[in-house]
Amino acid sequence: MIKIKQSLEILAGPRAINHIREHGLRAADIDIVPGAAGGPKGLGLAKLDEWLFADFLPQGFSERKNPIQLIGASIGAWRFASVCRGVAGGKFSADETRKALALFAKTYSETQYGKNVTAATVTADARKLIDLLFDGHVADALSHPHYRLNVLAVRGKGILAREQRGRTHAGYMLAALANVAGRKHLRHFLDRTWFYPDFEPPLSAGISEPNRLKTPANIGVSSMEPFFTSLENDPFKTAYAALTENNFRDVMIATGSIPLVLEGVAGIEGASDGTYWDGGLIDYHLHLPYAHTPGLTLYPHFTNKIVPGWLDKMLPWRKASGDSLDNVVLICPSQEYLAQLPLKKLPDRSDFKRFANDYEGRLKYWRFAMDESARLRDELAGLIEGAGIVERLLPI
Repeated sequence: MIKIKQSLEILAGPRAINHIREHGLRAADIDIVPGAAGGPKGLGLAKLDEWLFADFLPQGFSERKNPIQLIGASIGAWRFASVCRGVAGGKFSADETRKALALFAKTYSETQYGKNVTAATVTADARKLIDLLFDGHVADALSHPHYRLNVLAVRGKGILAREQRGRTHAGYMLAALANVAGRKHLRHFLDRTWFYPDFEPPLSAGISEPNRLKTPANIGVSSMEPFFTSLENDPFKTAYAALTENNFRDVMIATGSIPLVLEGVAGIEGASDGTYWDGGLIDYHLHLPYAHTPGLTLYPHFTNKIVPGWLDKMLPWRKASGDSLDNVVLICPSQEYLAQLPLKKLPDRSDFKRFANDYEGRLKYWRFAMDESARLRDELAGLIEGAGIVERLLPI
């Protein structure tokens, strides 16, 4: 086995750094966990996810007055829905959480496509996967006693209001060109929709005990004020819609519907009319106003940068920064860790093409990456327990 000095990079905003230096990284101080879009990259965090949601974060449950908000787009939403079905008899179960996440990683990684795959085929397979993962567990996923599931999707506007061959291709080509000119121009093509469990208001600014962390004076927002109300420089209209047992499957497909790879989802119950697509189109790595919450945001991520939208991947200058990340703690694989993986990277969608004629080869590679993520788990657990995390903090 290759010896690695540091498997993790840990980056944090100024408020998060100051807090960890004074108190360490405590589970009870975590208010939000984001889950980025990124397809198979999520599998590269498999063992870290199991430990975070089944072992570490539950250490703070007894001290919290409110659930931890899990906010996901695309694969991030699927990961977090799996976390939220980890209950037994309506109560949190560490064993069930691990089993649910392991089942998600197994079924997702074993997805297999033929040569003549179409968007309809991929969509049908995705629906089968959602059914396999959540049949009999949707109610659990929406009512977890300690985690709250939030799912982001986008709604097409104008030329993207409905899906049609040719029209959709042209619409996304125009959207990509507009985005190059400026992220704000993407608002002419897409709106953000935030789906949340229907028995309580959507994620609000004052979700944790008001003075638990030292916070700037301007954070004093009403506890019922929507998360995006005071977000500056966000050009997108945000609609809120209930996430229910009736629309759960459609929402989960919509949040992962990569244009032209999967079909868009029309007619989601309880949401505005229109066609819904992958939440990562606007919120690829979820550059959200985390600093408006008093607690910390713990971000297990695939990379050491936060790219705002999916169409920004090809624009290296387009990356998140600023005061919104003041309370964020971002944890990701180090370059040294990635270098020891077979292809020097985490699994990603390009592997379906790379291993088009070698399903077993792809599965072996992905399983290796999932198993290796135990290094990330063990290193983070050791740093938190031994207080070594303070020495490893880098500015985000």
